[in-house]
Amino acid sequence: MNVLLTGGAGYIGSHTCVALVEAGHSVVIFDNFCNSSPSVIQRLEAVLGKSVAYVEGDVRNTELLQKTMEHHSIDAVIHFAGLKAVGESVELPLDYYENNVHGTLSLLRAMLNLGIKKLVFSSSATVYGDPEYLPIDEAHPLDPQSPYGQTKLQIEEILRDVAKADQEWKIAILRYFNPTGAHPSRLLGERPQGVPNNLMPYIAQVASGKLSELKVFGNDYPTHDGTGVRDYLHVLDLAEGHLAAVAYLNQTQGIEIFNLGTGQGYSVLQMMQTFEEACGKKIAYKIVSRRLGDIASCYASIAKANQVLAWSASRSLLDMCKSSWAFESQSQA
Repeated sequence: MNVLLTGGAGYIGSHTCVALVEAGHSVVIFDNFCNSSPSVIQRLEAVLGKSVAYVEGDVRNTELLQKTMEHHSIDAVIHFAGLKAVGESVELPLDYYENNVHGTLSLLRAMLNLGIKKLVFSSSATVYGDPEYLPIDEAHPLDPQSPYGQTKLQIEEILRDVAKADQEWKIAILRYFNPTGAHPSRLLGERPQGVPNNLMPYIAQVASGKLSELKVFGNDYPTHDGTGVRDYLHVLDLAEGHLAAVAYLNQTQGIEIFNLGTGQGYSVLQMMQTFEEACGKKIAYKIVSRRLGDIASCYASIAKANQVLAWSASRSLLDMCKSSWAFESQSQA
């Protein structure tokens, strides 16, 4: 199939691009590079050994989206594009609603104008909020605690309405837990701008000397070691989840929601200790106060993705840490 990746030069989009191309799909990236860099295109081409089609543009530009999809005879879209930092969304809520919700409406309008009705949407486990039970399945109540999470939920609701109004739509909503790790080429990985918001790149930058120490926000949670527990999955497993979702769209219609995680929780200290094993260095850290809004534990039930998509995560926490360290080391070279 010919697949458009909005935000395809980003962390998850770039790894998914590789998975799609290696599986025989044709890919076009549409990205404004606000959370990525044009150099990702060159790195993708080095990994794939072939040119990668891309258009620099904002998803709120409906006309450019439509021209791009028409020119490349797009069959399906994977929608990654959007702002994604929880803390920043609290400070800049209007930016998040404008980029994420308005951007999705623009994309849907362009798709509808061309009769393209296959869509995989990049959602998030943040839509669940503070878990009422664990593991979290797709039927768990939805209660996002940030503007970022609210935008993901609003988009999900828009997609439900679209699918209800027109039975020809085929939509898969993927609720990610915590992607991490990097491509074995060391050319693709998580390269945040400024101080990382996510745990793994923060640990990696402490190991490389960019940052002095890891701040562990609270050690008095009701978990096995007192630190927060999250479901981390390798970005390559996540990319393969998108590949499975695209195949699923060819076999069904309507809208379905899938959790993508490992089904297992790892604590902050477990992450740090496993990264120490991966890089052969001690990670300096300091216990500080809890952050407002942080929760004790969050991990997925992945039974539905396993049964319906025939997908499950296969890579270990050590695999995630080793690949993250390899990527961080390469970026220091």
